[in-house]
This record gives sequence, structure tokens and C-alpha cells, in this order.
Amino acid sequence: MHTVTPIRAPRPFSATALPPLLTHEMLQRLDQPGPRYTSYPTADRFVDAWGAEQHHAALAQRREAVVAPPLSVYVHVPFCESVCYYCACNKIITRHHERGTEYLDWLERELALTVDVLGRGQALSQLHLGGGTPTFLSDAELARLMAALRRDFNLLPGAECAIEVDPRTVTPQRLQHLRELGFNRLSLGVQDFDPAVQAAVHRIQLQADVQVLVGAARELGFESINVDLIYGLPRQTPASFARTVAEVAKMRPDRIALYGYAHLPARFKPQRRIDAAELPSGEQRLRMLGGAIEGFIGSGYAYIGMDHFALPEDALAVAQRQGRLHRNFQGYSTQPEGDLLGLGVSAIGRIGASHSQNAKTLPEYQDALAQGRLPVVRGLALSRDDLLRRSVIMGLMCQGRVDFEAVEQAHLVRFDTCFANELAALQPMAEAGLVELSAQAIQLTPLGWFFVRAVAMVFDRHLQADTARQRFSRII
Repeated sequence: MHTVTPIRAPRPFSATALPPLLTHEMLQRLDQPGPRYTSYPTADRFVDAWGAEQHHAALAQRREAVVAPPLSVYVHVPFCESVCYYCACNKIITRHHERGTEYLDWLERELALTVDVLGRGQALSQLHLGGGTPTFLSDAELARLMAALRRDFNLLPGAECAIEVDPRTVTPQRLQHLRELGFNRLSLGVQDFDPAVQAAVHRIQLQADVQVLVGAARELGFESINVDLIYGLPRQTPASFARTVAEVAKMRPDRIALYGYAHLPARFKPQRRIDAAELPSGEQRLRMLGGAIEGFIGSGYAYIGMDHFALPEDALAVAQRQGRLHRNFQGYSTQPEGDLLGLGVSAIGRIGASHSQNAKTLPEYQDALAQGRLPVVRGLALSRDDLLRRSVIMGLMCQGRVDFEAVEQAHLVRFDTCFANELAALQPMAEAGLVELSAQAIQLTPLGWFFVRAVAMVFDRHLQADTARQRFSRII
């Protein structure tokens, strides 16, 4: 039987024991398609029967609440000048920048309809602009968008205001403008510095340019600078990706998001331009992940969880140490679970015990707004069972641990009775060294962090009877 050379596992809880050997058979068994669990239930469970009318009611209920926690707002800007072959985001490829102004007109209509129900002046503690490429918008357009948000919401002092940036579309001068608009968190899409990999995915950008932007952002006083990386891309090798990891670590961004590439060409047309024969194997991907974790931890970063690292003084690392880490549609977060308002085409949100998603195409989004309707076309009302399982899954994803008593007190259940089948299903994982089971808790081992999605999937009721898992990315 073939084996994978031992690798040092992540050590989020200061574990000292090295993991056992990963056999080829074990890796094949665990490396299955599965959700990333930025939500539970996952977005593929949304239904068309939950739409604008139900979202309207959820907003109205929040408005009438005696005490409502501060809002988070996500704004989706779908435009990109060129296509990156790996991309699975909702995007529109165009060089016609005048479309940005038209899009802002529709966004302001959506804002007006939303505020009409929700009420103006709701406290806003977290803002995130994603895409696409938010910096496709001009400086004047970004100023207009921020002015509209400040008009309709009460942006709290110290609020997290983040924006995703394509390094090919900004200069230090543009970063200064973003800082003046109130953005205090920046996310740079890097993916990989290797020229052969960049050519294979149609995203050429110089390492030196990224270095300049990171330095400029630091001088401008951005509170947190994030760099996105992807492993599993075509032409990547463990050695080449280790070089990218080392170069990024030298730049000292506050946070690093490390994602595994999900090759799903049947769902995402640009991925059909990637030669599948050039993709690394599952064992190579595992080695890349393990090498990146070891490289970043060795450079002083804290391993936050499935796909994030942070410097020890960063708010994300502090939240993890204090047990305050959360996970939402943007990944790991310091913000407590609360309401997230999604604005723009395809944007996903959460209000109360419901999830919602706007129309995925621009014509459908515009048509709803032209008729004076909120552009929500699908969503889900969470059941009591959904809320229970969400607490377990998020405990695993964020803390690597589930304490039975805490779940029992919050949801008025007996954990061992309610999850008898799931606990039985975890036994092989315990024997493989992924989890430690006791009468009081489930605890991920250092090795288990590599496969946290597989552990979480055990508790996913929606997935248990599902035979169409190929729509998800693979765990490794």
C-alpha cells in the first residue's frame, strides 16, 4: 500500500504530537467533495419558494425587534476586465467602465427599497465590498457608493470596512483614496507568484507590484491587510507553491486566506480552458496544504482554521484565542453571528433565521428593481434542526471543538441521543486520529484540521441523503 510522507499538521491548539502516516487509501476515502460551510444549510439548499415577499417580512421583523444587533452589509460588484480561468465567482467580463455608473443606479434603487422596509439609520458594524472586482468602479463611483451607504446606515465608529482588490487595477494613490473613503481592511487577490501558473490561469501580475501595494497599504494605516492564495492550480507543484508561501510570508500581511482550487468545469465555463492534465494530484494538494500551514506557522502566523492564517496580534487570531471566532458567507470573522444584508446581483444575506439570495443575472436583478420589488429570488427559512446542526458545524469549523453541555443548554436536547448516528459515524475518524471523542465533547486533532470539512459533513442532514455531491469542491 502506498503512503504519503508524514507532514506536520496544523497546531491551532498548541498540539505537540505529530500525526500518524496518511495512507493512500485513507486520503482517497476522506478527500471527497463537500461544502466549505460558510453557512449551514449551504446555499445550494435555497429554494425558489422563498423569495422577495419572505425577505420583506424578515426585514420588517428586524425593524420591529426591541433589540437588534448591528448589521453587516455585503455589496457585490460583478465586473471584471478580464477572466481568470479558475474563477467561480458571479462576474461579468467587460472593459466598458460606464457600466459601473449604471450599476450604481440599480444598487441605489435596491438600497431605497430595503431601507423603506428596514428603516433608515440601522447600526452598521461590518461592510464588505466583493466581486468580481470592486475596484472596477472609479474613485468617484466608489465615493458615491460609500456616500449612499453612510446616508442609509449608521456606520459605527470602529466598523470593519473591507474591500477586495485586484492588484492589477490599483496603485498606491488609489489605495489612499480607499483609505480616505473609510476602508480600513484590504484583501489582495494574489493566488500564486509562479509565472507558469499565472499563465495557465490567465492572471499575470508581478510580485514586485504586490509588494509595493502591501507596503503602501501599511503606510496608509489599513488595520488589516489580507492576501488570497489558491493551491491546486494547474502547473503548481509543492516546491513552486512553497516559494509563493515564502514570498508572501516575507511581505507580512496581517491575514492570509488559503483556498483549495475547485475544478468544476461543468458548472463554471471559464474553467474549461484549464487543462485538467496539468492539475496536481490529491496527494500533491495535501502536500501543498501541509507545506503552506507549516510555512506560515514557521513564519509566526497563527493557523485560524480551514483556510485562514493571521498574525498573532490581528483581531482574527485574538478572537480565536478567546473563543469568539465566527464564520459567515465571507469566511472567518470576528463579528458575532448576526444579520447580514446582501446587496447587488447574486448577493447572499441572512436576516434572523432565514437566508436569501438576489437574482444571479443582471437582467433579472434589474427587472425586479424596475418593478419596485426586492431582487431576492431564492432563500430558506431555517428549521429548529437546522439551527441545532449549524451550532455543531460552526463549533467544529471555528473552534475545532463541540462541548455537548453547551449545545444541550442552548437547544434543549440530549446530544448523545439526538446525534447517536453521527457519533457512531465519527468512530472511524477517531480511530484514524482525526477527532477525539469523550462523554463531554468532540475535539479535532491537529491532523483533523486538514479534514475538518469531512468531520462537519457527518452532521449535515441535508447532505446525508444527497447523491449529487460533485457540485462541491473536494476537501483537499
